[in-house]
Amino acid sequence: MLEPINVSLDSLNLITLAPMLIAIAGGLIILIIDLINNKLDKTLYVMLTLLVLFINFGAVLGLNVNERGFFDVMLIDGISIISQLMIIGGSMIFIPLALTSKRFHEYAYPEFFALFLFMISGFQFMVATDNLILIFVGLETASLSLYTLIAMHNRANSYEAAVKYFIMGALAAAFFAMGSVVVYALTGSVELYKVAEVLATRLDETGLMVAILGSSILLMVAFGFKLSLFPFHTWAPDVYEGASAPLAGYMSVVPKIAAFVVSIRIFGMYIDLGVEWVRWMILILAVLTMTLANIMALVQDDVKRMLAYSSISHAGFIMAALALDTTEGNTSIFLYYALFMFTNLGAFTMLWISRHKKRRFNKRYDHPYEKFSGLIKIMPIGAVVMAIFMLSLAGVPPFSVFWGKIYVMQAAVNSGYIWLAIIMGLNSAIAAYYYLKLIVYMFLKEPVKDVDTVYYNMSKPLMVIIGFATFATVTAVFYVQPLLSYLYYMISASGY
Repeated sequence: MLEPINVSLDSLNLITLAPMLIAIAGGLIILIIDLINNKLDKTLYVMLTLLVLFINFGAVLGLNVNERGFFDVMLIDGISIISQLMIIGGSMIFIPLALTSKRFHEYAYPEFFALFLFMISGFQFMVATDNLILIFVGLETASLSLYTLIAMHNRANSYEAAVKYFIMGALAAAFFAMGSVVVYALTGSVELYKVAEVLATRLDETGLMVAILGSSILLMVAFGFKLSLFPFHTWAPDVYEGASAPLAGYMSVVPKIAAFVVSIRIFGMYIDLGVEWVRWMILILAVLTMTLANIMALVQDDVKRMLAYSSISHAGFIMAALALDTTEGNTSIFLYYALFMFTNLGAFTMLWISRHKKRRFNKRYDHPYEKFSGLIKIMPIGAVVMAIFMLSLAGVPPFSVFWGKIYVMQAAVNSGYIWLAIIMGLNSAIAAYYYLKLIVYMFLKEPVKDVDTVYYNMSKPLMVIIGFATFATVTAVFYVQPLLSYLYYMISASGY
């Protein structure tokens, strides 16, 4: 007769689950409040969401490094804490935009804020575990919420974007499940630290290497979709175009942070085991992604699509750092996204200042370059702020993204990949062209006729968020070093 297993609450270490439970509880509270009284103003839901995010942020800060919890499926290491702080921080910047205008009806629904909190909890589960099943649960929780948030924009191309994202997300989930099944079949475990232990003892088996190749390709395809890497990137421009501008900016940063963390854990494990062709597979994908996305961005007629391809290129840039599999390389990933977050979200949000229900300049696109012609004469501050964001994305010093690019290239050189740093530099030079193209339209071209009939939305919440993003972009030089030191310390403490 089997003896019962006694599990104490102390051994479960439930504090490791606290941040995710806070986000889930916040979403449920919002839904319950709406059930009780469905006539409350949306500002209440914005404030409630921000309050939940602040509490969540505090709960993450209170976690101890290198702890496990809840039957050892939760992993709280330095990378987990950093990525959760970045996910919550990016969300706290995004949510106040719901106060900016009544024209975006999705923000009037309590369900929007509940789904948003459920999505954040999914991302947190992804980064706070090395258990493949829990990663899958977090991935699907976040993805299903995000599909709905895109569709709630309630335009024809929003529905199209949500369906495309859903189909690609379902494909990614299928590949991830198949890759995880192969890993489990090889090792009898879905926990990455145990998988690494088993594989380390069997690497001399010929058949095993073929199976590892198969699993790594399946998992790479799954994260290629999620990170919009070539050739799995085709959904991204259409989805970004269909989503509201700020949500597109949010999608270009926060979901990718979660996907990169999981990629570090999985592919870093393979590279640590000495499986070099996994490193080269990642490097080839990274170079193709950053180069081809840049070339596509050069020929875009719409600023939003240009920024979408630009985001794909930046993801390729960061993927190269992941292949280095060094503490410096992994630190550069988080530094890059911490700096890129403000600039890219700010740039996408700037598109929102002149959004209209009817296309005034182009029958196909909402944000053609012509729309920004002569913006310096119509809205001087807006033109200067957008120019700052473009210069930062181009990697012009002293703006924020420059420091991220320099550190990634330094990590590549220090790891002996000088050729990779040269390709990164060339791609940055190519990217400068399409960023400067928008600046030329804003500063050197005349406004389009009848442009004075356009309504420019510069409400106070929007101005505060854009101002904050601009301040962070311009003053990066003063906080890069302390941020870098903190990131390096946390990642070193985790053994990465």
